[in-house]
Amino acid sequence: MNEWLDPLLLSRWQFGLTTVYHFLFVPLTIGMALTVAIFQTAWVRTDKAKYLQLTHFFGKIFLINFAMGVVTGIVQEFQFGMNWSDYSRFVGDVFGAPLAFEGILAFFLEATFIGLWIFGWDKLPKKLHLATIWMTVIGSITSAYFILAANAFMQNPIAYTINAEKGRAELTSIGELLTNPIALAAFPHTIFACFMVSAGLIISVAAWHLARNQHFETMRPALKFGMWMMIIAGMGTTLAGDQLSLVMGEVQPMKMAAAEALYHTATGANASFSLFTLGTPDGVHELFSIRIPYLLSFLSTHTFDGTVEGINNLQAQYIATYGPGDYTPTIWITYWAFRWMIALGLLHMLVAVVGLFLTRKGRMPTQKWVWKLAIWSFPASLLAMTVGWVFTEMGRQPWLVFGLLKTQDGVSPGVTGVEILISLIAFTVLYGILAVVEFRLILRAVQRGPDDAPELDEESGDVKHAVTVY
Repeated sequence: MNEWLDPLLLSRWQFGLTTVYHFLFVPLTIGMALTVAIFQTAWVRTDKAKYLQLTHFFGKIFLINFAMGVVTGIVQEFQFGMNWSDYSRFVGDVFGAPLAFEGILAFFLEATFIGLWIFGWDKLPKKLHLATIWMTVIGSITSAYFILAANAFMQNPIAYTINAEKGRAELTSIGELLTNPIALAAFPHTIFACFMVSAGLIISVAAWHLARNQHFETMRPALKFGMWMMIIAGMGTTLAGDQLSLVMGEVQPMKMAAAEALYHTATGANASFSLFTLGTPDGVHELFSIRIPYLLSFLSTHTFDGTVEGINNLQAQYIATYGPGDYTPTIWITYWAFRWMIALGLLHMLVAVVGLFLTRKGRMPTQKWVWKLAIWSFPASLLAMTVGWVFTEMGRQPWLVFGLLKTQDGVSPGVTGVEILISLIAFTVLYGILAVVEFRLILRAVQRGPDDAPELDEESGDVKHAVTVY
């Protein structure tokens, strides 16, 4: 019983729960902001009512999701003080800088222009109003960069000095911190993945209506847009992911080795990438696998004869550098999360390519399984990005800040397991309620479909009424 009341274990579960739950809303907010901006731009340029209807329709979903993301995101700030105060004291001077930029600059920019966009339909000129949603897009993407820059310090700590007297890391260069190689590589990979999530939602919603022969004039162009967006964003995610794996191989070799469950250093053909493996969960004993020779070497070094260090070799190096301990992540999580991320991403691109072929020249598929597969695009794309984030964070373990602070050393010393368990249960129940509310609101908006073409002012062509989420 005592092990279930371990403050470290419960703190990790609580932070994992709140972080993953909040992360569900982040990619959709970023991707939907761009989607709405593109549809509104198409309306401003063409004056076609279908683009205005799509702007309002997906704008409602965007606003619902944004509001829920804000609510769940607030909890994240309290987590550092509640359960991870030692971490906060150690890294606060560094970690707090990009978070301050995110809150004061990016989020305020995003929130301000969202307000202008919501209430400015009948008050701002058409092009000026369009600029507000594009500023929202800039704000949301900028916000993501500052968060990734903060997280990159945990993966690859730079731009700091250790104050031995105060026992903490202190920032030495904000410019160097914001240009961390991990941040620069992770940013495009993450943003393109956000666009894939948004594309998945568009495909799912459009397919649901088209399968019922509803809203053909608006949902067919939305479906085509979503599929093209999935393909383009998917290619961007793949190319950016290749660059991220290259950087990861340089600064986080243990994470790369854990992604393949590679225990012994390998070179060239021996540095293969397994598409599927049967064996023990930790990857030590392999019964069967399907492998691509040279691929892991290429992903890690961009050469076919590059060397990829193994877990055992790195473990020995880390013991010599950091002292006794187990420096290996949970292999089965990193191994399968990495593969699910890749497999689901490629599957979505394939679905989009097939969808474009089946809907060419005005055609509509008659097979029910085609529509069902398309409808599953959104939950599967969201799962792909979620397991990618799990891989990123679990692959860093057992470190909170690599090489500087272990996870076990960042927990608040004065918090008991019972207290954390009570808050964990409370958060779980609360988030469960919020999940039901979010799902019902979005489902209602999706099932209702686009409204009739909004009423326009005859002289200016501006919309006569504002967007609402209900």
